[in-house]
Amino acid sequence: MPTPFGTYVNVRYLVVLPGYLLQLQFDDGSERMIDFEPLLLGPLWGALRDETLFAQVRVNSDTGTIEWPNGADLNPVILHDWPEYSEQIIAERRFRYAAIV
Repeated sequence: MPTPFGTYVNVRYLVVLPGYLLQLQFDDGSERMIDFEPLLLGPLWGALRDETLFAQVRVNSDTGTIEWPNGADLNPVILHDWPEYSEQIIAERRFRYAAIV
């Protein structure tokens, strides 16, 4: 299904790796490794610097994306097409939380 971000995909599987890395597999068969460390700024995402909390990420089969117990999540299409969106998302987070970092 088309969305403003592209064709909708679901996250099927994830592996938590050291250093805030996630290996994701999508229902179209593709895989992506994402380094979340640059996103971990501000009240919601900054809390995920706690490695125990970060490792509690799960795939929500109802929404097709990943989410953490504190409510942090990302659109699965953005995760799928991470290289296309990552620079802008990271820059916006750094700008928004520059005084907090």
